[in-house]
Amino acid sequence: MQRSTPHATRQPRASGRHPLRLLIATAVLALAGGLMQTAMAAPHGGPGSHGAMTAMAGLGGMGGIGGMAMAHPRQVERLFDSIGASAEQRAQIRQIMESARADLKAQREAGRQLREQGQALFAQPAVDANAAEALRQQMLAQHDLASKRTLQAMIDVSGVLTPEQRKAIADRMAERRARMERHRAERGSAAKPTR
Repeated sequence: MQRSTPHATRQPRASGRHPLRLLIATAVLALAGGLMQTAMAAPHGGPGSHGAMTAMAGLGGMGGIGGMAMAHPRQVERLFDSIGASAEQRAQIRQIMESARADLKAQREAGRQLREQGQALFAQPAVDANAAEALRQQMLAQHDLASKRTLQAMIDVSGVLTPEQRKAIADRMAERRARMERHRAERGSAAKPTR
């Protein structure tokens, strides 16, 4: 004789409220996802992180200037060596990058606080749409501040470098992108199953 399981004796739910609940849950998740996506638009730490700087690096053909602030010191030294930067240029650029790093660190902390507010907002029993929109606006303003600060650092660094040095950096970054794309393509083709 078969034993009856609790699942077998359950009556099906009335379907009147279930689709509505599913729709509301989907809408809340979509809103939360959109807000968090805005908050995480700059990967690895929020506004002013390497992701934001890398995105800015393409402006004006400046190559990797934007990434200098977040790069490892050895990478920066190799970059300086490759473009023939003088001791005076190196000192000026280090000072510019240290100042930018300090400013962006403070902005990352502000961005972290906004993300925490977003998490708290969407953990509430009822999500306040006006509060969510106000928070989204604050996050956009925070990203804008980080973007402006990054751009200012890039402009300051470009003023220290010669046009030839800036072109050399842009060329290095183009080579690096090409290598990464080749590597990605090779990994993609190796991962495809053979029939």
